[in-house]
Amino acid sequence: MQDIVDLKKKLANTFEMKDLGEAKQILGMKITRDKQNQLLRLSQEDYIDKVLKRFNMKDAKFVTTPLAKHFKLTKHLSPKIDKEKEYMTKVPYASVVGSLMYAMVCTRPDIAQAVGVVSRFMNNPGRGHWEAVKWILRYLRGTSHYSLCFGGSNSYLQGYVDSDMVGDIDGGRSTTGYVFTIGGTTVSWISKLQ
Repeated sequence: MQDIVDLKKKLANTFEMKDLGEAKQILGMKITRDKQNQLLRLSQEDYIDKVLKRFNMKDAKFVTTPLAKHFKLTKHLSPKIDKEKEYMTKVPYASVVGSLMYAMVCTRPDIAQAVGVVSRFMNNPGRGHWEAVKWILRYLRGTSHYSLCFGGSNSYLQGYVDSDMVGDIDGGRSTTGYVFTIGGTTVSWISKLQ
């Protein structure tokens, strides 16, 4: 602790700064500390609630999987007739996918694969793609309280990797994903096309 106090003094000599105490929120992530049990939680519940409200999904029925098996997303679902194209111009597809990406990158490894799939169609999404995006929002509605929880005495590093077999119907490529955990908490994750 003394090293931290000394560092703060050195920084204060060089920069104009104030010590506001322990951080409670950073970049839309809520930081919760349980000092008695030596736990720290990172949550985006407030951010996810704002996203759901912004895109009129706050009262949607929640689902239990990030992306259901019945979604077979391909470029063939992209609009072909003018009526479909006009409908999709009114849909905030890119904004929603961008919001999902932010949640995924910060605290939600559970949606990485689903967000990776829907982001492939950003340049020309169709109604089927939009339905998949709304499904992910419905999943987040039921799981907005999920958080990353760091702490405890177990500090084992574990890694998991898997891939599907030609899950990208259009390009014939597989998706690879990995998760690394320390003490059971996810610290690094990815899902991307090979």
